[in-house]
Amino acid sequence: MTVAGIAESARELAEYALSENPLEASLGVAAINSLLDVDERNAIEINAAEVLAERGRGKNVALVGHFPFIPKLRQAVGQLWVIEQRPSEDEYPAESAADVIPQADVVAITGTALINHTLDGLLALCRPDALVMVLGPSTPLSPVLFEHGVTIISGARVVDEVAVMRTVGQGATFQQVEGVRLLTLTREKTQGQLKAGV
Repeated sequence: MTVAGIAESARELAEYALSENPLEASLGVAAINSLLDVDERNAIEINAAEVLAERGRGKNVALVGHFPFIPKLRQAVGQLWVIEQRPSEDEYPAESAADVIPQADVVAITGTALINHTLDGLLALCRPDALVMVLGPSTPLSPVLFEHGVTIISGARVVDEVAVMRTVGQGATFQQVEGVRLLTLTREKTQGQLKAGV
């Protein structure tokens, strides 16, 4: 298959992002991510958890999605509300988003919200002055998200396909996958602050 043929196949797969079937939507978002031309000169190589802990220090933080860094984040921020579709005992159900998110100074939303088609509704709940982050491996590293109220985009970029395939094939969790760079993009007004560690 030619490069043009591969690109066309990826574009066709990208249409699955609109599907109501979660597996198809996942494939579609992955295809979109594979087609993105990320300008890494505008990116910072940093883990989203570090950015969130720093920017949320002493503030009210709403985190949509369950992440392994939650215990550390609880210690770093003022108030933390975790909203999850299948909540554990110290998390809030998805239905509580309308009550919780408007109270938050910082809102962090899993990139999976693109897959389950809830991102637009969640972004609409954010206060205009809130710092809004979309994070996780499915997050498209695209500045288009800035046009929809997002302040910080933290995702992953495959830099070594062989290493990724090997570690995924061995049953690695995302944190264990090799061949991936964690990148963060910010709107211009926060770019300097993040680089300075503010």
